[in-house]
Amino acid sequence: MFEPLLTAVAAVRSIAAYVLVSLYVLVVAPPGIVIAILTGRPWLLYWLGRQGVRLGLVTVGIRYRVVGAGHVDRERASVYCVNHASNLEPPVVYMALAAAHPKLRILYKAEIYKIPILSTVFDTAGFVPIQRRHREQSRVAIGTAAAALRAGNSFLIFPEGTRSRTGELLPFKKGGFVMADRGRAAIVPMAILGTREAMRRGSPIIRPVTVTVRIGAPIETAAVDTSKRDGLMQATRAEMAELLAAGH
Repeated sequence: MFEPLLTAVAAVRSIAAYVLVSLYVLVVAPPGIVIAILTGRPWLLYWLGRQGVRLGLVTVGIRYRVVGAGHVDRERASVYCVNHASNLEPPVVYMALAAAHPKLRILYKAEIYKIPILSTVFDTAGFVPIQRRHREQSRVAIGTAAAALRAGNSFLIFPEGTRSRTGELLPFKKGGFVMADRGRAAIVPMAILGTREAMRRGSPIIRPVTVTVRIGAPIETAAVDTSKRDGLMQATRAEMAELLAAGH
């Protein structure tokens, strides 16, 4: 009886969030980019990004809690691996990993690079686009990310490469693990729960829910040789599956 009404309210809140966040980006991103470039310090972009994400989440009624926040270490280069079941996960995980800012970068789909202002923000922050079907571009992207890891930065990746329709973990892509190995970085398994209920696949409507982000203990990669990357990937997948099974 109340479902149509709840859906209508969620739709209105979602439209409001899209409009408000879009206006926020248009207004604050240009001066933020200029200041970041002139000072050579992207911290302002991260701060502005958090305010924009917070605005959007509050508008649609999304709350989140983080379990295992102590495993986030800004001073240690890490590759944070999280599952992917909806478009809501990137902003929530971005907030959950705020302790790693401004050393947190993102390995993201190159398609997003077509969005003008967003692509400039990503470039300024040192995020790396990757075209998984373009072998040469992927190789260069992995090399760029590995160099950033060796310089002390961390990365957020979605090892499945695409959204899961069922919420079950899909097969992992190797790129992120090659990157972690070459960058001598630890892998931190993560799981995010509740986003599929908040934003159903194919629907732009965001429903108010409480999302849980679980962060596991780091998995060391320094002693892993290249011939054992599959084992490293399987170990990470097993840890993520366990975090997902723990539920909210």
